[in-house]
Amino acid sequence: MRRRTFVRNVGGGSVVGLAGAGCLEREDEAPNGEEEVPPEEDDGTLRIATYSSMIDGENPAGEWLSEGFQEEFPDVEIDWVVPEAGIDHFIQRARLETEIGADVYLGLTISELIRVDDILERRLFETLERDRLERDGRVRDDLEFDDPLDRAIPFDSGYLSLVYDETVLTEPASFEDLTSAEYEDSLLVQDPRHSDPGRAFLLWTVAEYGESFDEYWRALRRNGVQMHEYWSTSYRENYLEGARPMIVSYSTDRVGANAADRDLDGHRIATPDDRGYEIREGGAIFESTDKTALAYEFLDFVLSSDAQAELAVRNAQYPAIEPDYLDLGSEFTAYARRPPETIRFSYDELRDGLNEWLAVWVDEWSDELDEDDPAADLEMNETVSDPPEANETASDSIDPNETMADSTDDDGGTESGG
Repeated sequence: MRRRTFVRNVGGGSVVGLAGAGCLEREDEAPNGEEEVPPEEDDGTLRIATYSSMIDGENPAGEWLSEGFQEEFPDVEIDWVVPEAGIDHFIQRARLETEIGADVYLGLTISELIRVDDILERRLFETLERDRLERDGRVRDDLEFDDPLDRAIPFDSGYLSLVYDETVLTEPASFEDLTSAEYEDSLLVQDPRHSDPGRAFLLWTVAEYGESFDEYWRALRRNGVQMHEYWSTSYRENYLEGARPMIVSYSTDRVGANAADRDLDGHRIATPDDRGYEIREGGAIFESTDKTALAYEFLDFVLSSDAQAELAVRNAQYPAIEPDYLDLGSEFTAYARRPPETIRFSYDELRDGLNEWLAVWVDEWSDELDEDDPAADLEMNETVSDPPEANETASDSIDPNETMADSTDDDGGTESGG
């Protein structure tokens, strides 16, 4: 059923509200003696922060999650909060000690937790009470966040790779290939200050080249690499439009391309040196929420077998739960590709090194970067409590003027952190 959506501006992003449908009756008591959601939380609005592709596209995961959750909680309205500045929007609001504007964060990564911890003195997310998540035991043992404060539950994972058009290019076998004449002016990348795939690609080069990773980026620039602020811009507005024949994206790209009925010759997967950088996405609960019980119900719902199977195809990422709880169809298994070897940095490794690596990268790109970038004003190695300057738009308040609009479709994909 097509629904109407409510759209509000949030610091350049949007809030999409999906109203509950139907009038299903609920039992007065929870089954099997489980804790019942308090009546005061069993209605109203649950605000879920996420990234744009979770709610955009032809078959977005967010729409399915809303409708599925509302079958269990028909009196709940889901608001999808998609700020342009991503996690920085909420960091700024915490610095201002103002209303956070969301209850759940869906799509949190370890590097975003590092950013939160480096900047804020106060807690942004609460430590999870795992016994309130009935399906917590389903999560794969190898996928847990290594956050010392246990603030996020994984709900999917993806592997960074290269996506290329085989009608234009042959498959690059290594990182060094990307600096050769054969791939000159071919590659699209994302800004690691704003994009999770962009940040993961930076970390992948650090893992490959160590302290000399900046020399590799210098070689990429000499070979004509093109950078865009966000994955959505680089993928939808450039790669899909044929601007360049290769992009940093995900090894599950062909899942989404098949679902969108695109020519798969333009969606070949390359894993340089037979490796891929792993990105884990989690759900977290904002400490300031007054919908705690309902937030736990939503996170637990995301770990259900049906939700995980839908997320795999609609969000084009690997499920977080053990295979015994899954029945994945060929629309995922036939097109998803897992790299032979995966790479990732731990929380402690990122806490020690991420700021320095980003600073080195910024120095390398300084002649092309926007000096007025609000996110750049949030120093990652500095804990601050003073309010930001007036031009730091990530702290803009939600526009109270709502408008009604039909939901729109555009090409799907996967992007964390915008």
